[in-house]
Amino acid sequence: MHGSGVDDIDHSAVFEFSTHFQGCMEMFRPLEQVEAYLKNHQQWFARCSEPMQVETLGEDGYIISIGQFGALGYSLIPKFAVMVSPPVDHFYDTHSVPVPGYTPPGYEVDYKAPMHLEEVAIEDTMADVTKFFRKHNLDQCPDRITQVHWDLYLDVKIKFPKFVTRLGNCIIQKTGDRVLSEIIKQISPRLTLKVQNDFHHQLGIPTLPKQSRKFNQVKN
Repeated sequence: MHGSGVDDIDHSAVFEFSTHFQGCMEMFRPLEQVEAYLKNHQQWFARCSEPMQVETLGEDGYIISIGQFGALGYSLIPKFAVMVSPPVDHFYDTHSVPVPGYTPPGYEVDYKAPMHLEEVAIEDTMADVTKFFRKHNLDQCPDRITQVHWDLYLDVKIKFPKFVTRLGNCIIQKTGDRVLSEIIKQISPRLTLKVQNDFHHQLGIPTLPKQSRKFNQVKN
């Protein structure tokens, strides 16, 4: 939407905000072992998603409440559902689905997070695997590890009350896009670290170095 004059605003208009991020986390184990862990997401997803509230939705779905966010004097407590499709050739598809029996009050969430696994030699990793194992006196340094690559696409449509739309389309659009990106920057790195820790701590491996995680916003 364009324009910032009050006279140009359609009070019934729906504003759409969007953001796109890419990331990668390394798991210091072979691909098959990492894939087995990720496929068993019922055992770790809710725990690693805290402090977000998560309810299960069937065998492969979750209803997520991320807490209260807002700007311009208006706030929401977004709730949406995601479905985690079984992997095909090490590719995963996670996407939003309707929350059964729930009508979002004035907003709509479209979430897509394709992900794929790649096994790489330790010479091609982001972190220095050999140095890490030596530093922590760990045995059996692997020859190959797994990189988990992902994209996150998030689009949110919101119908604002009149007191917000009077501020002008340009202000609303810029603020909404910024807030949406800030939400992802708060949630995604925290979730990545928790999943990475959950996997490795079960194996007696301490927290991996920061270099083993990559997270960037993709600018359009």
